[in-house]
Amino acid sequence: MSQGSETPRGSTQPAPVIAVEDLSDAPGARTAAATDEATSPSSSSSFELVDMDAVPPLYEPVQPHWFYCRRTDTKDSWLPFSMEDSQKLEEAYLSSLRSVKEVVVATEGERYDVKLKERRRYAVYWEQAPSEVRRCTWFYKGDKDTRYLPYPEDFSDSLEEAYMIAVTLDEWKRKLEFPTGETVILHNPKLIMHYQPITLQEEWMSSPSEQTRPRTVKRGIENISVEIPDGEPESVDHLVFMVHGIGPACDLRFRSIIQCVNDFRSASLSLLNTHFKKAQDEKRIGRVEFLPVNWHSALHGDATGVDEDIQRITLPSISRLRHFTNDTLLDLFFYNSPTYCQTIVDTVASEVNQLYRLFRQRHPQFTGGVSVAGHSLGSLILFDLLTNQRTSLVEKDAIRGKTSGDMVTLEYKTMKEVLQRMGLEEHIDVFKKEQLDLESLALCSENDLKELGIPLGPRKKILSFMRRRTMLQEYKAGNTHLAPGLHASRDGEDFPVEDGQGTDGNYAFLRSVSTTGAVDYEYFDVGIGQNLGIATGQVSINYPQLDFEPQTFFAFGSPIGMFLTVRGLKRIDPSYSFPTCKSFYNIYHPFDPVAYRIEPMIVSDVDIEPMLIPHHKGRKRMHLELKESLTRMSADLKNNVLGSLRTAWQSFSRLPIAALPPVAEGEADAAALSPQQVEAGKDTAKRTECKPDFWKKILEWPKVINLNYFQGAKVEEVETASEEQKEQQNIKIGMLNGGRRIDYVLQEKPIESFNEYLFAIQSHLCYWESEDTALLLLKEIYEKLGVVLEQPQQ
Repeated sequence: MSQGSETPRGSTQPAPVIAVEDLSDAPGARTAAATDEATSPSSSSSFELVDMDAVPPLYEPVQPHWFYCRRTDTKDSWLPFSMEDSQKLEEAYLSSLRSVKEVVVATEGERYDVKLKERRRYAVYWEQAPSEVRRCTWFYKGDKDTRYLPYPEDFSDSLEEAYMIAVTLDEWKRKLEFPTGETVILHNPKLIMHYQPITLQEEWMSSPSEQTRPRTVKRGIENISVEIPDGEPESVDHLVFMVHGIGPACDLRFRSIIQCVNDFRSASLSLLNTHFKKAQDEKRIGRVEFLPVNWHSALHGDATGVDEDIQRITLPSISRLRHFTNDTLLDLFFYNSPTYCQTIVDTVASEVNQLYRLFRQRHPQFTGGVSVAGHSLGSLILFDLLTNQRTSLVEKDAIRGKTSGDMVTLEYKTMKEVLQRMGLEEHIDVFKKEQLDLESLALCSENDLKELGIPLGPRKKILSFMRRRTMLQEYKAGNTHLAPGLHASRDGEDFPVEDGQGTDGNYAFLRSVSTTGAVDYEYFDVGIGQNLGIATGQVSINYPQLDFEPQTFFAFGSPIGMFLTVRGLKRIDPSYSFPTCKSFYNIYHPFDPVAYRIEPMIVSDVDIEPMLIPHHKGRKRMHLELKESLTRMSADLKNNVLGSLRTAWQSFSRLPIAALPPVAEGEADAAALSPQQVEAGKDTAKRTECKPDFWKKILEWPKVINLNYFQGAKVEEVETASEEQKEQQNIKIGMLNGGRRIDYVLQEKPIESFNEYLFAIQSHLCYWESEDTALLLLKEIYEKLGVVLEQPQQ
């Protein structure tokens, strides 16, 4: 049956009328007669049928499996649910046969809901067109089909009824004719063919053999070759939000962030089965959930109108290239725009918070941690958001406009009140001795406070407070202008009026004073005593607060280091860490043209190589091992040859000294020699005795090289490599990642090593399908849960 002739479920069209014809060779074979004989007690065959009733019936109902349709631009493909999801759908279907109410079943890790009565599958966490769902029992495959496709449920029911009659009566070669002209012939249980009428064939087919070529029909999913996906554990140990970079496409196949995250999730589930198998068997772990965060559609949607404005000024030449530029590269400029940067950060934060709340509603038992991951520009957005989070409840309430007027206005009259409010009473005597009041303190830089002996932590608190106090005074004086559209709370609730200020004014000011630049650099030691965002003219962005504190921040192919540098930041204070996130990993491919390092900005006086991410199969790639072995061998050969030649040259170039005579003959002569001459003679004798050994070693070089580098040195090399890896890993790099290493580099593939430029773009988009990257995330997540990574057997 063709796709065009399929009747959707629930249609008002009448059911097809099926003509059943017996094609058996025996003359006079009748289906109706057989039925009459079975019901007649006086017939001779009645005894035989009754006698056969003691034998178990040959017919067994077909086991259904549920499929869903994935629509693409070229064709539709039917994909099976996992065995667990299919069983849940079947149980819900059987229990709802007598009910008219809609039944909703959560599938695929509760990321999709299936409405059984409607036969539709809906996405939960993102916008996606609903897809059709079928309860499949019969399948077909034509000459042009690569896989078996499911029949509609009504068509399958008709085939199943005819199959049941044929098996029960053991009468085959039955012909089923449909109103559309299609014909299905059941030759035997293993040979069932579906013939289409000529009118349904393609017009270009002229050969009669091609026009009548049938489809192959199979019953049940066990008789077709289909890969049923593995089910996912119900319990979720950790949640990761993944933010995409520039443009709507995330890889070279122009797939969306949803599809790419699906691949990353599948890779992580596969790695859990291989690298955490023992913990899974013991039911100590479940799975990690990855959810995509899409901000591009909000920026380029009808709400902003930016696409229409850009299109009016775009040149008509090279239209495809200009469209690509407008849709992707311009996102970088939008993020540096005061208008659209605010739109981007608000969209990312609101989307993450909304997904987090929805996830908690659907998983009320979830008690695990939450992490964030960003690719390319998405990592920079997350970096700025995490930099501008607030830790204390007082600061969070101040941002939401729920604090007292005393904290909102930041108005204190004496230095003692200020220090007491910040918990720095022990430094009151220092300020009294220097006769510093609030006005003079506002003129002090960080170096001035350092000369007074104020430690780093109190210095930062004092400078932050004075900066906010100065901004408050400028705001009240009318010198600070707030961005339009930011005078309402996130939840739309009204706040009380405090200190004579309007509700909207207080809330907007609190949002503005919380961050005063594209990145809040007040935590960085940049060598200047003021906020870098103001000093360099960065746009003022009001960064929203996340509803959770991330455990780890993963950056893929990130330009964070470059953006911080061009913003004027020369170095990052080793003591700095994100206010709410204590772990940070900068993961990149060595050929990624967009990626930059972070560690040189923290430790600038030491040249440290990045940490090499292990291959997920537990070793280095072969071409890297060979390259290192050849490099080490050439270096050792060079050192040995030079050292041996130097020794030989020294032995040949020394002036000959007479050997000492035998004691019996030259006792008197020996006594006449000076002690220096005696020692020189002994040394010369030793060198003379070593010459044969030296040449022997020279001749044994090939044997030693073969033994060390091609037979017995592998174990030593592995031990040396592991020691070097541990030594590199133990280097303390600031507190941005809790004292651990930050920069992690992937191993390039052998084909990529031939031409770095050819695979540059591909290397920037490789992270979504990288098993090595997924394994690093799982290792970091489960180490905090006390689960150790297992190396699978090769």
